[in-house]
Amino acid sequence: MISAAMSLYRLALSKRALSGGILFAMLLSLQGCVTTTDSPFERDASPVEAKKDYVQLAMGYIQQNNLERARKHADRALQIDPEYAPAKAAQGLIFQQEGEAKLAEQAFRQALNFDPSYTRGRVFYGAQLYSQGRFSEAVDQFSKASEDVDYPERGSVFYNLGRAQVSMGDYQAAVASFRRANELKRGDARTLLALSETLFLTGNFEGSSYYFTQLEDMIRRNASLAHSPASLLLGARLAAQLGDYDRESSYALMLRNTYPKSPEYKQYEAMK
Repeated sequence: MISAAMSLYRLALSKRALSGGILFAMLLSLQGCVTTTDSPFERDASPVEAKKDYVQLAMGYIQQNNLERARKHADRALQIDPEYAPAKAAQGLIFQQEGEAKLAEQAFRQALNFDPSYTRGRVFYGAQLYSQGRFSEAVDQFSKASEDVDYPERGSVFYNLGRAQVSMGDYQAAVASFRRANELKRGDARTLLALSETLFLTGNFEGSSYYFTQLEDMIRRNASLAHSPASLLLGARLAAQLGDYDRESSYALMLRNTYPKSPEYKQYEAMK
């Protein structure tokens, strides 16, 4: 039976997922974008090539937060093809960064009406829905996007699907999504952490420990990786549930020394 402390941990995790939604959406929306320079195209470039190039430029400027130039290039692509889904989705990202949520949603929906198979646009739309706390709608968009077996970032789609399912409290479904993300994108630290956290929430402490151990091994092997406040909190909670109080103290000490002002440390202190 899940203890009161675990219930508090579940609430803390859900709040953390919600508060990180906007950042999550923006990171997601820019996946796969290529930063480029504003150079003239060849006069004999075909309309198909030109509209693709204009969208690539628009995406690069969105990544740089140069929205004026981004809009110019997205508009040029739409002048060539008024129903070009990638250009309309780029407009949606521009509106999103400008805080125009209604216009962004309208643009994303138009892009999908133009081309229902445009998976990247569906992912962008799902990210916006997630950032607005519309988790059920986000799950619907990410679920549809995950069906595209040719989408190069399909593992990330399943990860985002799992995040939305966690926010809805559907932990079993989230575990399945994170497992699929892990199968498609081996060696992804955020997926291992999410899978371990969600298994913990279901009370499957052995399963949670299995993936947490993989995460720890990855951190030890990769000098560019380090424990986050969330992973240290999870490590302490896992160790306590498994009766390894020395390890719990070790994680708690690292959390206190490394992230003394973090919400996770305050959560750990409140759970004791």
